[in-house]
Amino acid sequence: MGRRAAVNLELRYAVQALPLLLRGALVTLETSLLAIVLGIVVGVALTVLRQARVRPVEWACQVYMSVMRGTPLFIQILIVYYVLPGLGFDIPRFAAGVVALSLNSGAYVTEILRGGLSMIPRGQVDAARSVGMSRALMWRHVLLPQAIALVLPPLTVEFTSLLKASALLSVIAVVELTRTAQQIIAATFRPVELWLAAGALYFVMCFALGGAARWLEHRAAVYRT
Repeated sequence: MGRRAAVNLELRYAVQALPLLLRGALVTLETSLLAIVLGIVVGVALTVLRQARVRPVEWACQVYMSVMRGTPLFIQILIVYYVLPGLGFDIPRFAAGVVALSLNSGAYVTEILRGGLSMIPRGQVDAARSVGMSRALMWRHVLLPQAIALVLPPLTVEFTSLLKASALLSVIAVVELTRTAQQIIAATFRPVELWLAAGALYFVMCFALGGAARWLEHRAAVYRT
């Protein structure tokens, strides 16, 4: 059996590539943050629609969630980018990536919010109705703020997973962090140093996102008390 070749680690390649990697990381943050915001919008909309108790609407929401959670995100990205143009929806690769990520995340956010709503005492809904609060106001001031505050930890997990999953956008040539690392590796033939650097940047971004979420959890806890 032949011996494995020793890894000759030269971090100068990672240092030299750092400006380009940071530029790719910025694209990763842009796509991820946009997808998080749109995912919340989709999740909230689906949550409200499911609570409307209209059978066809409930059925449509359930089908959507089942498809999004039951198929690989990789396939969903390819469908948005390659199939939608054939249907007359020609969108740039960056927008296609954001749409695919947000549609996927929205299905998970919906299920997370459903769990948060189940923890809100029924008496609060009855109290809101007794003072004449409309359904829209009740959702805005009573249900959604409490539900989101209750489910911040699982939402943090979902959004961290979304940020890491944005690496899949490299398959449609979105020049985010993973794609940038691939391009530099193709030019330098230094995969170990470049993947270590890219992994470190992903860790920093996920750590920062987790820190922001913990700060929001603390603020929400203070608000509830």
